Amino acid sequence: MSNYSKARADGSARVELHDKLSLTGAEVSINELPAGASVPFVHSHKENEEIYGIISGKGKAVIDGEEVSLSAGDWLRVSPAAKRQFFAAEDSGIGYICIQVKAGSLGSYTAGDAEVY
Repeated sequence: MSNYSKARADGSARVELHDKLSLTGAEVSINELPAGASVPFVHSHKENEEIYGIISGKGKAVIDGEEVSLSAGDWLRVSPAAKRQFFAAEDSGIGYICIQVKAGSLGSYTAGDAEVY
């Protein structure tokens, strides 16, 4: 059995990597909204926070009624209970990565979780 998984995004508007990579601690998706489009629903989560990395274009998120402008290079963390919806700008699409993890579950990270050989 291999100690790694590799997958390739196929260019779809939404690619979920959970099954493709056999993820056990996170959900990761790659998303593209064309200019003027939006995620067609408002949502929140019971346990999972989401981290959004904007990889191209621009748009906005509406989080608990507050508009947050987004553009390539921005990163955004949203707590589980926050109600959120994402929109591409009228003149630009937006591409983003969404990482979903259980809030409060990070015990250690980077050097604290590494073994150097």
